[in-house]
Amino acid sequence: MKRKASGQAAGSPTKKQAINSTIEKHFTHGLFSRPIVDQYAKDYAASTPYKHAVVRSLVDDSLLRSVRKEIIDSIHFTPKETDIYKIHQSGDLANLSGLPETALKKLPSLFKLRDALYSPDFREWIATVSGSGPLSGKKTDMAVNVYVPGCHLLCHDDVIGSRRLSYILYLTDPDMPWQPSWGGALRLYPTDVKHDKEGKEYKVPRPEFDKVIPPQWNQLSFFAVQPGESFHDVEEVYHRTRAESTEDGGRVRMAISGWFHIPQESEDGFEPGLEAKLAELSSLQQLQGQADQFDEPQLEWQDAKYSEIAKNTGDDEDVELTEEDLQYLLNYMTPMYLTPDTVDELNERFEEESTLQLENFLSKRIAPRLKKQIESDAVERDFATSRPPYKHRYRYISSSRTQRPPSIASKGDPYGDVLFNLLPSHAFQKWLSLATGLKLKQSAVLARRFRRSLDYQLAQGYSGEQPQLEYTLCMTPSTGWGGDETEDAERDSEHSNSDGDDNGSNGKQPSDDEDNVGGYELYMAGDDVDDASDAGSDDGVTVPSGTGAGNRRSPKKADPAVYQAAQDNEDDGMLFSNPASWNTLSIALRDKGVLKFVKYVSKKAEGDRWDFTGCVRVQDDDEDRPEDGEEEEEEAEGFTGFAD
Repeated sequence: MKRKASGQAAGSPTKKQAINSTIEKHFTHGLFSRPIVDQYAKDYAASTPYKHAVVRSLVDDSLLRSVRKEIIDSIHFTPKETDIYKIHQSGDLANLSGLPETALKKLPSLFKLRDALYSPDFREWIATVSGSGPLSGKKTDMAVNVYVPGCHLLCHDDVIGSRRLSYILYLTDPDMPWQPSWGGALRLYPTDVKHDKEGKEYKVPRPEFDKVIPPQWNQLSFFAVQPGESFHDVEEVYHRTRAESTEDGGRVRMAISGWFHIPQESEDGFEPGLEAKLAELSSLQQLQGQADQFDEPQLEWQDAKYSEIAKNTGDDEDVELTEEDLQYLLNYMTPMYLTPDTVDELNERFEEESTLQLENFLSKRIAPRLKKQIESDAVERDFATSRPPYKHRYRYISSSRTQRPPSIASKGDPYGDVLFNLLPSHAFQKWLSLATGLKLKQSAVLARRFRRSLDYQLAQGYSGEQPQLEYTLCMTPSTGWGGDETEDAERDSEHSNSDGDDNGSNGKQPSDDEDNVGGYELYMAGDDVDDASDAGSDDGVTVPSGTGAGNRRSPKKADPAVYQAAQDNEDDGMLFSNPASWNTLSIALRDKGVLKFVKYVSKKAEGDRWDFTGCVRVQDDDEDRPEDGEEEEEEAEGFTGFAD
């Protein structure tokens, strides 16, 4: 019987002789039979939160064991880390045919598997099960990703270029079954349908996943790549706890992952212009966002004039701290930071560097009580969860008037006192103005909690025309975040002696070892605005992007987030690093295009990252003050500080 043309998926294989016997023997017996195909198609159609399938045993076991051995013996893996992932990755396995003959001799089984997965028979099988339509046999796309403890891949939708189906084939240790408690699962996110004022429909993923698919030897998971819907992540592979057995094979989650693409020119099913249309729906363009109005939290500017203790003097030209302001701030700040000499020194340093990092910022009056409140998990407030997860996920409270409780704070609630009283106060804004030399306008403040094994803030740029002053008061009581461990121990010792004089982190950039637990805040140079149109493509990038998250940067430049890969003679793009620490205030003037992220917090961290973060609009000397309504609307459109 003559086969249909390569790339055509016209229905499930119904006759044994229609299958290439050489290809069929590479897969589990019976996979291509009509009842099996129909059952997988039925399960796929009924799956939630979006269409996906799990094939428990895909490949002939002996072949896959040989593939795994060849990979371990002959494939080189490069550690990669950005804001969105931490993995070990091979090169592009789609180009195996171009390897030298000596290299090919070391990978015969891998070569067979690659050809089997992209064969007309299996492409027809997977297209029939998924109802995807024809798949390309010309454009292949696969890599090996290895996740060791601490590795992860955060929420994304795989929408880049011509991808039609995404797949993962697991090569975990066949003789040591993977335990779900080790992590490493594929997790799928449901979406909610939202409508804007014009009635236009958007799909926004929920903050939490609702489908968990743990790894398993010889298991294939696949799903259709769908803009705004196919959101997923890879759970962190967790480090072993002291109580767990050491006989876990090192918890190495190995998998071949890749994509099936739409037919290319000269292939059956090719549609001219379709690839360009799909490119418009790329992941990066979605990140830049047309659905930002549904992000949570939304920016809420405050005029900082509601404090009964520190009222606005009405003099915007000559900012100075009154005696009343000083008395108010002394309730919160270490006295040293309020002396004229120190303020002048900070001003000079900020003019030179546009950043400040101040240790031991809160005073002995409040810092010990706040530390006790956080450590005892006694912050009894109604936290919300940020969304969408392809931008960020953390717990937060806004200091805005609409979200303030009837009782702002009490002496027994230092957390609320800092959030609702100190940071939004006019006295604190005046101190910021004096310390930075900037004329400041309205501000916005959030309290955030980044939970272990859950939370992060992915890199986003700032798009406002005027620079924006941003600060973070990090109040993370646990240690082990990448600062000097000796100082951490000394700080804990001082706190245990009840003197309350807690020192902050020394601000060193995170280490590049496997045990880095994340939780640091990082500012880095972004791409030129003119290059942004290229950012959604993988073409031309020397660093492979087999994670599915995309490169998230312009292909014309090195990825600034892969800071570990930078050599001494390279510019890693890092501008300012702020590890999680106790009682440290960091201040930075953020220009247009500068990227910022908070790295995912590993489960190995000794605690959650706690901070208060704020931004303040900077007034240009020549700026004409617009009407109040126009001013707020104009700035809100350009702000990304809390929507990234």
